[in-house]
Amino acid sequence: QVELVESGGGLVQPGGSLRLSCAASGFTLDYYAIGWFRQAPGKEREGVSCISSSDGSTYYADFVKGRFIISRDNAKNTVYLQMNSLKPEDTAVYYCAADAAGTCISYDYWGQGTQVTVSS
Repeated sequence: QVELVESGGGLVQPGGSLRLSCAASGFTLDYYAIGWFRQAPGKEREGVSCISSSDGSTYYADFVKGRFIISRDNAKNTVYLQMNSLKPEDTAVYYCAADAAGTCISYDYWGQGTQVTVSS
């Protein structure tokens, strides 16, 4: 059974940090690009970051550049999103997704999401 499971969300104060994990089961993440997305209440889902499968190239939305870092640990079949200097506007449900083509364009599998709340 193919599955992506996010974890690591929670409540954090502005300026704080969280590390989200995206663990895969039923397939090997090595061959997939993995993207992180988020959706805040009343807003559309937006792309946050992606890491390709080929050369590990990383991509970030402008609103997280310099604050978030995406990485992968193929031995653990897991991709991480390190989120630093968090702001209240980062509050959202965060999802990871896997792209079999490896290009960060079209995603085949999605996780169920993890809630991130940034508030004092």
